[in-house]
Amino acid sequence: MTTMQSLSGADGGGGAGPVPIRLLVVDDHTLFRRGLIALLAADARFDVVAEAADAGEAQRHAQALQPDLILLDNHLPGVNGVDALKGLKESAPRARVLMLTVSEDERDLAAALRNGAQGYLLKTIDSEALAASIVRSMRGESVVSPEMTAKLVAAFQSLHAAPAAPAAAPAAPADPIQTLSPREREILAHIARGASNKEIARALDIAETTVKIHVQHILRKLGLSSRVQAAVYATERGVN
Repeated sequence: MTTMQSLSGADGGGGAGPVPIRLLVVDDHTLFRRGLIALLAADARFDVVAEAADAGEAQRHAQALQPDLILLDNHLPGVNGVDALKGLKESAPRARVLMLTVSEDERDLAAALRNGAQGYLLKTIDSEALAASIVRSMRGESVVSPEMTAKLVAAFQSLHAAPAAPAAAPAAPADPIQTLSPREREILAHIARGASNKEIARALDIAETTVKIHVQHILRKLGLSSRVQAAVYATERGVN
């Protein structure tokens, strides 16, 4: 099922300073959901404001409570989590969504990221990594379980293997990726590989604040709203 342990020992803990991250937990497996909530509640950084067992209930809670982050299982009764993403994002536009699922299917992964998920985590994740992923997500970073990284690349490489478009198709508008500077393209390649700002700064020997500024410029130029979308965009275009 899961190897999660107490979250209270996760890094960046405690203190009366920061406002807790308000969470909505969506999972139809009652035992897992209640156990997860108990673990999250043990960490002062998190406040579980609601739980739901299906997409409809999740959407109602999301609209009423406007959580900061939604932990969403994919295998839900009626409507799968991936298919529920659009409605959840419309109900709580500022909420980040992390998939937390047993599905290792690259099609689910690709669909989740395309539909606006901030990350994709497997339920085998340990508690400290989950806590860190939630915090990273709230900083705007994309989080994908290491086991799924290769599948992410494979999923989008397979799209390029499709037959060529019919002849006489109208010319497509210029790709906005052409507006990126060489440094921005270099940083975009690191984003596609799942690197954090700190890791990119270390690899390029530049300040982390400089990386953040470049990332903001990249998202603006490409018309994207998250690092996850940037990673998908880059992978689709073979930026590496």
